[in-house]
Amino acid sequence: MVRSPNHGRRSLIGGTQVDELTECARIVSMSDARVERILDAAYECFTRHGVRKTTMDDIARTAGMSRPAVYQYVRNKEDAFRRLAARIFDDALARARGAAVADGTLAQRLDRILAVKLAVTQRLFRDSPHASELMGETARVSADLDRAFMAQMADLLTGTITDAAAQADLALGDENAREIAELALALTRGLEADLSDPDRPRERLRNGIALLVAGLAATAQPASR
Repeated sequence: MVRSPNHGRRSLIGGTQVDELTECARIVSMSDARVERILDAAYECFTRHGVRKTTMDDIARTAGMSRPAVYQYVRNKEDAFRRLAARIFDDALARARGAAVADGTLAQRLDRILAVKLAVTQRLFRDSPHASELMGETARVSADLDRAFMAQMADLLTGTITDAAAQADLALGDENAREIAELALALTRGLEADLSDPDRPRERLRNGIALLVAGLAATAQPASR
């Protein structure tokens, strides 16, 4: 028997023909929404109780789901933490990339990129009395995600610096641009060590980046030479 090319592509659901791909997309969308709901609940529990004192029951209750339902999407508490960390890093990287292409001087763009990184830590310390524990848990459970995030941030900063140098007709090798990017990231991480004054780190970051860019402008040679 010769089958139609579209055989099996559609199914009868509730008396209405629904394209199977559309139905699959709907199921995936529902699944994604539930994962987001679980991760929102995990953030609330981790910031309120700390990781050690948070249980899967806490996460399920906060998400308004049963514990077995939560286990359909995350394997355990550490898996929830890793997924949450990945979401935070992905969101921060997206915002940083937006800052990189926004209008402004090189100093302003670098400042805005790094302000995203600083804001991640500032938010954690603002939202939770367990911020230090959560930072330690990131190092223990999600160190690879943190390294990948920092590498992508360094790449973004390096690209922003080299593009600005090219537009200004300055001779700046990739290695020098990378070094400046690494220095800027180190400055940001150093500022994260003391967040007792919420406004001071942001001001210091702006001033530090201004100094780095001023030094670059003073020492770089025109590319035409």
